Formats: sequence, C-alpha cells, structure tokens
Amino acid sequence: MNQRTRPPRRPTRAAAVQPASRGARTQQVSWENRYHAWRRHHRQVSSESFQRIRKHPIASALTMLAIAVSFVLPAMLWLAMSSVNALDGRLDDGSQMTLYIKPGTDNSVVERTAEQVRQTSGVAKVSVITADEGLKEFQQTLGLSLSSGQLRDNPLPAALIVSPQQRDTADVQALADKLKALPGVDEVRMDLAWLQRLKAIKGLGNRLVLALGVLFGFGVILIVGNTVRLSVESRRHEIEVITLLGATQGFVRRPFLYTGAWYGAGGGVLALLLLTLGRGWLSAPIRALAESYGSQYTLPGPGFSGSLLLFTCSILLGLLGAWVAVSHHWARIRPR
Repeated sequence: MNQRTRPPRRPTRAAAVQPASRGARTQQVSWENRYHAWRRHHRQVSSESFQRIRKHPIASALTMLAIAVSFVLPAMLWLAMSSVNALDGRLDDGSQMTLYIKPGTDNSVVERTAEQVRQTSGVAKVSVITADEGLKEFQQTLGLSLSSGQLRDNPLPAALIVSPQQRDTADVQALADKLKALPGVDEVRMDLAWLQRLKAIKGLGNRLVLALGVLFGFGVILIVGNTVRLSVESRRHEIEVITLLGATQGFVRRPFLYTGAWYGAGGGVLALLLLTLGRGWLSAPIRALAESYGSQYTLPGPGFSGSLLLFTCSILLGLLGAWVAVSHHWARIRPR
C-alpha cells in the first residue's frame, strides 16, 4: 500500500506573531522611592543605635559624663566672661574725669564752662560740683563740723565730673587733652587704671575661653572617637559581610555617626544639668559676698540661646568624633 506523505503544517497565526524571548531588563528607581528608602533607613539606624547604647547603660553614662565635664569648664569660664562684660557697663566711674575749675571762679562762670563741656563731642554727661558743695562733702567724709567763721576762704575749687562716651583709653586721653584747653579749666584728673585693668581681664578671659574650648572640644572628639572605634572593632565581621554584598562607605558609616550623635546629645544634656546645679550651689555665697561690699550680683545662666549653642556643639563634636573613627578604620576593615 502506498502511504501518502502529509504536507508540512503551516505555523498558526498565534505562533507566527509570538515575539522572541528577551534578556534581563534594567528597572529604574524613582527619586521619590530612593528618598523614602533613605529616610526609612535613617530612622531605623537611629533607633538601632539608641538601643545599642541602652544595652550598656553604665559605660554609656560614663562616656556622656566625660563629655559633659569637658563642656562644663569652658562654659563656666564663658559665663564668667559674660559677667565681666556686664560689669563693664557698670564701671562708669573708672572712665570718669574730673575737671577742676580755677579757684575763686564765680558759679555763673562755672555753669558756662559746664555748658561748653556738654557741647564738646565725645562727652556723655556732665555733673557740676560747686566749691560750697565740695566743702560740705569733704566735711561729711572726714566727720568734721567747720563753721563759716572758722574758714576765711573756701580752699576747694569747683569741679566738673565728666563721663565720656568712648571707653577706649586713647580716646579718653584725647578728650581730656581737649577739655584741658578750655578757658577756666585749671586741671584735669582721671583714673584710667580701671579701663586698662578691665581691658586686660577681658582680653585674657577671651583667650582662655577660646583655648579651653578648642582643647576640650578636641578631648570630646577623642572620647567619642575611642568609643566608636571599639564599636567598629566589635562589628568588624558584620562590616566585611555587608561590604561584600555591595554596601557603600556611607551606608557602613551611618550607624556609627548616629551613635556619636547620641553620645553628644547625652553629654550636652548632662553639661546643662551640671551648669544649673553648679550655679545654684554657688549663687548663695556669691550673693552674700556681693552684699558685704554693698552691691547686688547674681551668677548669669546660659539662657536659651547659650543652652542651644552648647547642645548643638556637643552633637556636632560627637558626629565629628564618630566620623574620624570610622574613616580611620575603613581602609583596614573593608575586604580587598
């Protein structure tokens, strides 16, 4: 029997239009998704870093206390310098000058001379002390009681107490030379020792604040850096594994930066607490000492702006210490 050979089948239409298989596709991630992932990772890392610190409360508290002590000493000196600046505004007597009028000058002439002094540039205030007022003050000071018949003539001259606007020593000296040339002025006396002493104290204090701030700030960086370094060494194998999986340096550094920030924040809070306790402890004896001299003085506090500045600097130094520690050990830890 003859077997018929069937003709080959034609491909169906569905098979004809079936596209050929393609390779792997690259998927683009939007910036919004990247931002949400970045923010989610920051929130997660911040919480985990805080929990790691809580697992070792004593060691963490000692580290924060060391940071707080490093901040308290410069902060106390800074508050002391603030007191000196406030005291600078009260020491007006130190920059005053006394203009002695020629003896025997009539009171009307003294008033005209005082008016000329008031019109001179650089003069803030002028007070007139007549010869009779000067004699009465002299008697009260010495506890004497002299009648007008016991003295033929008043030996004391009239005087003008001048308060200059400028506090600089050279400007005050120039004003004194100008006033000495006025008619009727016999002598000008002033005591610039207060200005010179106060200026020297302020200059020394500002340099001490700057030097101690830099020194103790460097100490905070060393404290946080050493603590973070130990944490990096304890997680060395974890860092090597995630680096092999493609983690970047920023990804690896982020948990330790948050650790440094938490240490800095805790140290700043403890520093503010120590400042408050120290101010309360020293306020009573300092107030008693000031009252014994007939004055009123209270220790200034850091205030809101000073507290915010101290807290911010503490966090920034903690971040800097952690960043230095991780960057220093990154080259040794990452696999090659």
